Amino acid sequence: MPRKFFRHVGQHGLLFLWLILLVEAPLSVPARAGGGPENVFLVVNSASPNSVAVANAFASIRNLPPINVLMLPWTASTESTKIAPFRDQILTPILRAIESRKLAPQIDLIVYSSDFPWRIDFAEELPAALVSSDKFPSGSLTGMTMLYAAVQSRSPAYLDPASNRYYKPTNALGVPAATEGFRSWYGWGQQGELTETHGNHYLMAVMLGVTSGRGNSVAEVIASLRTAAAADGTRPKGTIYFMTNADVRTTTRSSVFAAVVAELKVLGVAGEVIAGTLPVGKRDVAGLMAGAADFDWTQSGSRILPGAICENLTSYGGIFTPGVGQTPLSEFIRAAAAGSSGTVIEPYAIQAKFPHASIHVHYARGASLAEAFYQSVQSPYQLLVVGDPLCQPWATIPKVEVVASPDSRILEPGATLFGSVYFEPRAQVPDGKSVDRFEFFVDGMRLAQCGIGEGFTLDTLPMADGYHELRVVALESSAIESQGRWILPVSFSNHKRTLRLKADPSRVKSSGTVRVSVAGEGFQNVVVFSMGRVLGRTTGTEATIEVPAELLGRGKVTIRATGRSGSGAANSVNAQPVTIEVTDDSR
Repeated sequence: MPRKFFRHVGQHGLLFLWLILLVEAPLSVPARAGGGPENVFLVVNSASPNSVAVANAFASIRNLPPINVLMLPWTASTESTKIAPFRDQILTPILRAIESRKLAPQIDLIVYSSDFPWRIDFAEELPAALVSSDKFPSGSLTGMTMLYAAVQSRSPAYLDPASNRYYKPTNALGVPAATEGFRSWYGWGQQGELTETHGNHYLMAVMLGVTSGRGNSVAEVIASLRTAAAADGTRPKGTIYFMTNADVRTTTRSSVFAAVVAELKVLGVAGEVIAGTLPVGKRDVAGLMAGAADFDWTQSGSRILPGAICENLTSYGGIFTPGVGQTPLSEFIRAAAAGSSGTVIEPYAIQAKFPHASIHVHYARGASLAEAFYQSVQSPYQLLVVGDPLCQPWATIPKVEVVASPDSRILEPGATLFGSVYFEPRAQVPDGKSVDRFEFFVDGMRLAQCGIGEGFTLDTLPMADGYHELRVVALESSAIESQGRWILPVSFSNHKRTLRLKADPSRVKSSGTVRVSVAGEGFQNVVVFSMGRVLGRTTGTEATIEVPAELLGRGKVTIRATGRSGSGAANSVNAQPVTIEVTDDSR
């Protein structure tokens, strides 16, 4: 069905500190697919140093708006939890935070940092009629989040072998006819068709890494995330390998391998079906579909290229309990794969519970890693998806520039703006493609959208003085709608308020202390914060607070401050953020 250009305007404000960064402003609600940092909601276990460290890295690498981060303490098991605590202490707070921050129209993807329970036990809510037949009543953190509507309604609909209508059906040979981008407000019909306003609704969900048990080290997870982000739009010159052998873990999926390789060839991507457990001595692995209980990647002598999805159909690939047999998905992350997956409980050799070989077709057509996974798994409730959800090596990414009026100037970082400013975005898209439209964000909030040749007018007068971040996102005109973005830090100056922020030292051990100083004019008190967490409050126009570095988490951390002299954004001022680095005590 043809897609429509929607304009839906409503009045929205912000929760918490963000109430003072923006005034209530009209928001164009519906938006087409694609995927970028503005569409991600990052959930961090604030009680776990590892979770905070991984989140710090991902937020920095992917340039996440601070409003898209939720610190959610979790002190119970990082292996498993029952469905009631999952719903009440994890899922519901996430959904409420998204709604209260007025981000629901733009959030499509829930991303968990490490140290959340990867297995959800739903035995206590299993219908009596199913107790005798379901011997393993558990789902994964990401699968149960993706199917949030069923979980929230206490419905066993997540057990439906075709619960994910975003899955794209394949032809008789095993090739999907369509690849489409994802939006949480999209509805999906019985055959995976986009219905736009009704049908089944989902939130894609991915975990950045598992850093406990048989998982990865923080350093390994971060290395994988950095490599994945660098792969965007690079169109790797490698080969996607499909392994065959007599194991049911392979035969469950291998019948469509030849047709998928042929479709990849049409897309200009090399694919090869080879016998064995792993490709041996192959230094160009751009993707991998395997099926074996155990394997040793280092012994294969092969090399995984940046951006690759590598996964293995086996029962315990998503189980990280020490001593459990079968090789976990973390082996691929350790070898720098951009993403992998595995089931968190015995799934049996059922194709619907694992990625179909078409995952590599969706990926090669330009879908993001998260979109490729969820368009290829019909029944994702037991599957844990791990990696960088935004990675898109084969995407056609628009290059964006913005001209500001009334003087038609190209803005430089740190430019000072006042009054009303008109922004006219432009974009170039490779391969002769075009842009469908542009979206305009201030401090992570989507405020408007326009078509080619149109623009946005931003009235800075009712907004806070000082630092702000402007973003213009271009969406290319295919059904996938890959995104390109223009990001610019600027300063608004309308009310003669100023705020300066300093942090000392700029590099500190996690056991150390950071002295944060604020000074300026036109405010009465200041809130200092980082990654969605308040670090301290001050009164007066000049003050210093001491912040334990362990509260910031390891890695590069951005500290922010906002001063207030009354209610409303116009009575506020934002300092230019300061970035410091927190290192391990051993370094």
